[in-house]
Amino acid sequence: MHLILASASPRRQELLRLITKSFTVCPADVNEMIPADIPAQQAARYLAEIKAKAVSRQYPDDVVIGSDTTVLLDNTILGKPETPERAVEMLRLLSGKTHEVITGVALVQGERCESFQTITRVKFYALTEEQIRQYTATGEPLDKAGGYGIQGYGALLVEFLEGDYYGVVGLPVAPLARALAIFQERKQP
Repeated sequence: MHLILASASPRRQELLRLITKSFTVCPADVNEMIPADIPAQQAARYLAEIKAKAVSRQYPDDVVIGSDTTVLLDNTILGKPETPERAVEMLRLLSGKTHEVITGVALVQGERCESFQTITRVKFYALTEEQIRQYTATGEPLDKAGGYGIQGYGALLVEFLEGDYYGVVGLPVAPLARALAIFQERKQP
């Protein structure tokens, strides 16, 4: 059974290598608009599933891993900022507050789909305008959900976290390894 990661994210690829070196990368080309009837807490899982299913249609015999990460503050999803100005706005919102990082993971093979998600609570220090501007100037926030990367300079913003660190990075390694083992043990219906 061959594994395919439905993501172009270098972070997810690096983390999947902790589980296995043998996988192919095939990014999903899907519309990531979240339907109105999907609760914010389920958005990451929903997106992980549609990504994995899209790639699985091309490779139905292989196991496809889809993943998506959302940052929720007061039940509002903070996506990837498209501009430095939007990154500054997001970081101001997160300053001194606790938010949730939800990473959804889907395993798909043919018609079979199993998914899960991890929820990690992350608290930011109260940030000064200068700290926000310095961090934004690194360019790091622009391709990260919530406008920060905990594995980079964003680590300097985090006061504490409760939950799965790797889920915040983008792929919860230990839960995924266990889910893959169970998925592989079960026979296709």
